Amino acid sequence: MSARYKIYIFFLSTILFISCDRVTKDLAKKHLMNKPTVSYFNKTVQLMYVENTGAAMSFGDGLPKTAGLWLLGILPLAFLLYLSVYILRQTEQMRAMKVFSFALIISGGLGNIIDRLLFDRHVTDFMVIGTESIRTGVFNFADVCVSAGAIGLLFFYRDKKIAKPEIPA
Repeated sequence: MSARYKIYIFFLSTILFISCDRVTKDLAKKHLMNKPTVSYFNKTVQLMYVENTGAAMSFGDGLPKTAGLWLLGILPLAFLLYLSVYILRQTEQMRAMKVFSFALIISGGLGNIIDRLLFDRHVTDFMVIGTESIRTGVFNFADVCVSAGAIGLLFFYRDKKIAKPEIPA
């Protein structure tokens, strides 16, 4: 696949996933805010509205406003922009699935940074998965994108296909 098509995949999927994140967060605000938790599949999937001012699992929630803006907004944004430029420069050497995995990570990161910058550090979270004793923290679509992208990078870590060894005759 040509570098041009991989760049299209990168930009289109990033825009698509950021859009899906925005739509799901807006739906959560509209249908879940100030309402009781909604459960599905015998409480395995739960939907609830939570605003998180920290990072994952509310880490950094107690930071002063300016420090939180820099550590959870500006610095991650700068890193994601740098990573995007790196990916665009290296696209020709990467497999399409690796580019797609990076697009997932970047779109998820940008989705949460958009919330932090537009809504005074408040990121909308609304999903929980698990059983009675084992549950995830509350998360959102952007978090799913970051996790799926990281898993994709584990599978597509190598840039080039591994040549099959030749069997001597």
